[in-house]
Amino acid sequence: MTPLIITLLVVAGIVLLIAIGYLNHVAEARKVERARTLVELNDRLRRCSELSETFPGQLMTPALKLLLLRLELNVIKRLVALERRNNPAVQERATELEALLAQGDNIQVNNPPSPIQTEAKAKDVRFLLEAMHGQVTRAAHDGFLQAAEAKHWVREIRNLLVLLHIEFFNNLGQQALNQQQPGQARLAFERGVQYLKNQAEPAPWKTHLQAMERQLARANAMVLDTIAPTEDDNNELTEGLKVVEADAEWKKKAIYD
Repeated sequence: MTPLIITLLVVAGIVLLIAIGYLNHVAEARKVERARTLVELNDRLRRCSELSETFPGQLMTPALKLLLLRLELNVIKRLVALERRNNPAVQERATELEALLAQGDNIQVNNPPSPIQTEAKAKDVRFLLEAMHGQVTRAAHDGFLQAAEAKHWVREIRNLLVLLHIEFFNNLGQQALNQQQPGQARLAFERGVQYLKNQAEPAPWKTHLQAMERQLARANAMVLDTIAPTEDDNNELTEGLKVVEADAEWKKKAIYD
């Protein structure tokens, strides 16, 4: 065997080792990427299901329900294709979703109402809206939602955020009125009025703003009634004013006499 052949065999061996190492690296990278995608899809599946089931009923519409079910079904199909194995639970859920989607606009929205009466509850619902926004934008990035449809739903989610604040401020104000705390009610309605006035597009919220302003005027009137003195007031402040007035009259007489 000549030195040239030996050299060629050594070079071929090195190239083969490099090729094997590269292929192993590619295979490992694909395995890691597949595992990462599986984790991500399972997380998205959980979030879509949670949004569909727990979103407050007073804010849920048939159209929104259909969107969330579509997003969930899309994730399931991608998950099934990636897992390459039969998953009865996932397949059963896919069949259920397809049946629900077939109902179209006649789909029943069974989400129970969940009144937004505290700061904590308002934050929880806001987080759900943020998660919903994330699912819509991700579906658009994946090509499942067309750009126009994604923009439409982003606007709808922003509208839902406004409705969330309207309900919260109204409930907060009404609670304060029921507890005979008109000052706190006035503060809640003031916050609601200011929030609506600060909207980039105030026109759609004109009716809500007028209703909130009426509530503010009512609470303000109650505050004024509460602090206004009556004719029969004989408290310390009134008596003190009488003493001051009498003293002033005595001084006037002393000066002019």
